[in-house]
Amino acid sequence: MTFISNLADTRLAWGLLFLSSLVLVAYALFSQHAMGLQPCIMCIYQRTAIFGIMFACVPVLIANNMLTRLLAFIVWGISAIWGGLIAWEHYDIQNAANPFFATCEIVPNFPSWLPLHEWLPNLFAATGDCGNIDWVFMDMSMPQWMMVVFAIYSAIWFVVLSARLITKRSL
Repeated sequence: MTFISNLADTRLAWGLLFLSSLVLVAYALFSQHAMGLQPCIMCIYQRTAIFGIMFACVPVLIANNMLTRLLAFIVWGISAIWGGLIAWEHYDIQNAANPFFATCEIVPNFPSWLPLHEWLPNLFAATGDCGNIDWVFMDMSMPQWMMVVFAIYSAIWFVVLSARLITKRSL
């Protein structure tokens, strides 16, 4: 338990979390630009959640202290859980009994002060259909794999945060 608790003190652990999310974003961009898979709005929201996990690590990598770890744990937890919920909803859309009623938005619903889809369209513009299953690996579609990914991120977040709070009683 102490070992897990002490992971939050190391830049290596935060660097591995950053690297894992960077690899996922790189694969998403490879899928989009090299394989021609067009991301739907739900894919873009999941990508945004992965960016949230990645950027949660940056303050801790710069200065590892209680304040930056608190911020990182909050952003990491929100991003992992929100991403999992979006992946679940995306899976439901793809497997709806009546796909006519299972639709998603066309334009991302980013805040007006942060229109990522306009600023960085190669990263955040949704050009695909949520109901299409264009990619399958080991009998699982992209949203199913993303549910697994976000479940892992959420589980690691919960275990590390719990161990930290139990053994150190602080972040």
